[in-house]
Amino acid sequence: MIGADVDTSPEKAAAAVPTPYERLAALGITLPSAPPPIANFITHVREGNILYLSGQGPREADGHLHAGKVGSEVSTQEAYQHARLTGINLLAVMHDALGDLSRVKRVVKLLGMVNAVPHFENHPSVINGCSDLLIEVFGEAGQHARSAVGFGSLPGNITVEIEAIVSLND
Repeated sequence: MIGADVDTSPEKAAAAVPTPYERLAALGITLPSAPPPIANFITHVREGNILYLSGQGPREADGHLHAGKVGSEVSTQEAYQHARLTGINLLAVMHDALGDLSRVKRVVKLLGMVNAVPHFENHPSVINGCSDLLIEVFGEAGQHARSAVGFGSLPGNITVEIEAIVSLND
């Protein structure tokens, strides 16, 4: 309609942006309960407007942990999916810690560890599983600095472990 008033207010623009939960739903992802710590630590620490997330692994909602050496027993593509699952677990911890994923201002940094054979060289391709997910859920605010490195072993022989640092809106 020519001459019609168009609402361009910041409130209207913010309402048009999908929430992290709407994006998760569009991806067909339901957040599980936050996985419990496996040793003497807590899943997260908030210091001011920074949330530090302890390392999470590829734990299914039923408790099953994906294990094996990437580059021999586990393919890069399988490990990518394990890193994506680990990202879902990180999101579950964020939700548990914050009550609302919309409080995430930005994913600042990831440290991705891959349980790999010595000659494996595709660590970044594996950890992309988590990085891609965080960008899908948070958009530009999901883009982050990152390290993706190989380890000779990880707890329980899990394929990947990923920790995160997140800045908050409040």
